Amino acid sequence: MRNFPEIQNTAYDLIVIGGGINGVGTARDGALRGLKTLLIEKDDFASGTSSWSTRLIHGGLRYLEYFEFNLVRESLREREVLLHTAPHLVHPLQLTIPVYDWSSRAYWEIQAGMILYDILSFDKTLPPHRMLPPQQFQQLFRAAEKQGLKGGAQYFDGQVEYAERLDLEVTLSAQKAGAEMLNYVAVTGLEKGDNNLITAIHCQDQLSGEKFTVNSTQAIVINTAGPWVDEVCGLARRGSEPIAIVNERKIGGTKGSHIVVDPFPGAPASALYVEAFVDKRPYFIIPWLGKYLIGTTDHRYDGSLDQVKASDDEIDYLIAETNRVMPAAQLTRQDVRFTYSGVRPLPYTDGKKAGSITRNHILYDHSQDGVNNLISLIGGKLTTYRQVGEEMVDKVYAKLGRSAPPCPTLTQPLPGAEAYSLSLETAMDKYGDQLERHSIQHLFCLYGARAGEILALVHGAPELGEQIIPSLPDIKAQVVFAVQAEMAHTLVDICRRRTAIAMVTDDYGFSALAGICQTLMNHCGWTQGQCDEQIQKYHEYMEENCIPDYCLN
Repeated sequence: MRNFPEIQNTAYDLIVIGGGINGVGTARDGALRGLKTLLIEKDDFASGTSSWSTRLIHGGLRYLEYFEFNLVRESLREREVLLHTAPHLVHPLQLTIPVYDWSSRAYWEIQAGMILYDILSFDKTLPPHRMLPPQQFQQLFRAAEKQGLKGGAQYFDGQVEYAERLDLEVTLSAQKAGAEMLNYVAVTGLEKGDNNLITAIHCQDQLSGEKFTVNSTQAIVINTAGPWVDEVCGLARRGSEPIAIVNERKIGGTKGSHIVVDPFPGAPASALYVEAFVDKRPYFIIPWLGKYLIGTTDHRYDGSLDQVKASDDEIDYLIAETNRVMPAAQLTRQDVRFTYSGVRPLPYTDGKKAGSITRNHILYDHSQDGVNNLISLIGGKLTTYRQVGEEMVDKVYAKLGRSAPPCPTLTQPLPGAEAYSLSLETAMDKYGDQLERHSIQHLFCLYGARAGEILALVHGAPELGEQIIPSLPDIKAQVVFAVQAEMAHTLVDICRRRTAIAMVTDDYGFSALAGICQTLMNHCGWTQGQCDEQIQKYHEYMEENCIPDYCLN
């Protein structure tokens, strides 16, 4: 239960604004190290940038071009950490870079980059790179464009197919460690006292409308709002008068868009990392949940942060470039099954090429602006969230004037990677006559060690073992579990972030809504009126963020 009066009367050490991966990572680290921690997120966990990534846990090969060796090394180390602490969610992914005579980098330059990438990941458990002469490349990728081919490079990085669930598991780990984790609570004001501190944070519950205030006099406030960092800083006031915390813009976000398509003629069996012919920007063609994820773009963005959609031009760009490298694909707009787009919270730079803006993170201490207990995160990547959390909490302890305990997150597994109380083999034996076998396996892929909790729901109510729709392995128990154990409050939460139903059906998940709502009414106390309202909001969300404009016009 969300007990706002109790929250008002609690003295926190650490208050985090923003429930993306860096925010929940900071909250987890703080709670595990003994700080009384509160996190406030205005929407759902991972509803912003963390949900709109390319779903890679990678070292950032292209950052070598900009000599960001420290960032690449940090990312490669964190990739290795996640392969061990979240192995049910993060898997090795083989990528291949085709090199053509029109590529901006020669074959030998790619090879040099690969050698350096291997050196920087000296402690990895993944195989090293290998170079592919043209004949070998053609054997492995027979449908790829052959004209001008110089060969290719093959290497391994990591993939997190369910990026939202990575964020959620970090959230649940923070909650288990004692942190108060609130989604659907908006910060409406930051009260600045005469002592150069944020003394109070005014909030409003987005679900009930209830307003409350958090005392932050003794706390360090961390602003991990991603693209909304400047907006959060703009909420500062003294009494009823707005005041400026910063005098210059901190975030200069760039927009990245993706499309999802069904397997197409000549589709590669493994991922391709391709340089676009038109603008020389690298993008990915990645096998993903039985489909292909293609992206991303990179354009400066100053539009609405709450409604970000792939434009028709971006979709056409990704289609055209994929058809160029895979001529048999012949993709068209009609082949696009889903689109998504997000804004990278990069540091603001004037006139710099979008792709060249640093991906390194900055911990901006607002003491220089006259606010001694506020730190904003500028930048930050999915891969390096744990490192960001560690750095933030070290800084919090320093500002509190206390000695920081050792950070445990380097080796501590996420909840789904803890010791299994029920193995996949045992689950197959125990539930194989109640559930489809591929549904049981699917649960272990999504929930890892927590899969037994969903299966326990089926044991108590066998109808929850039914598939939500016949074409997907997801079962009705997942809907109940999302609401009862994973802080889901809306149909978008359930279909877009607790599961991938919205993204892997051919109709944005619309066909699943009726069955999901019936389950919610039968097992979670939802009313028909709630369901009708949520279905309408779900349609609006998809139209505003995911359904291409050319489908709506």
